[in-house]
Amino acid sequence: GQGAGGAGEPAAAKAGRAELLRLRRVACMVELLYASGLRISELVALPAAAARARGEAILVTGKGRKERLVPLSGPAKAAMSAFLAARRASGLEASRWLFPAGSESGHVTRQQAARDLKDLAVAAGLDPAKLSPHVLRHAFASHLLAHGADLRVVQTLLGHADVSTTQIYTHVLDERLKSMVRDLHPLSDE
Repeated sequence: GQGAGGAGEPAAAKAGRAELLRLRRVACMVELLYASGLRISELVALPAAAARARGEAILVTGKGRKERLVPLSGPAKAAMSAFLAARRASGLEASRWLFPAGSESGHVTRQQAARDLKDLAVAAGLDPAKLSPHVLRHAFASHLLAHGADLRVVQTLLGHADVSTTQIYTHVLDERLKSMVRDLHPLSDE
């Protein structure tokens, strides 16, 4: 058989496969960013081996070369599986990076990932300023805290060396608590 990217393959088929790979990559990146709270620099530099573990978590190398284990949600695992299938079909299986590209580093750059998110926002009819890698990281932390996660656990998941850095995310929780007291406490004056 011809295999992925065979010489006899029509250009339209190659272009279609490249577009499917791009779409699956963007979906995988969004799911991973929101499900894990990774920094964009950590995400784009994930080795391909991170996806081969088939476990419930990925090993991430963060700032200061510190490693941490980050659990994955069902949707993130499904998006990664779909991306890996498209990656195999495109003949990129040999790359050492999860998100290979023709850049100097050999993987998708932070800037390209951010542009992909902006394009996704525009395609979805959203303000592109409201979708960025950091917005997804912030949403991850804020949503965990709003649903009762321990601040130290969120600190570990985000890879923060100091809990004071994580406390930045508690302002969302503080506002939610204030509104709950204002709206629900029987002695509050509206």
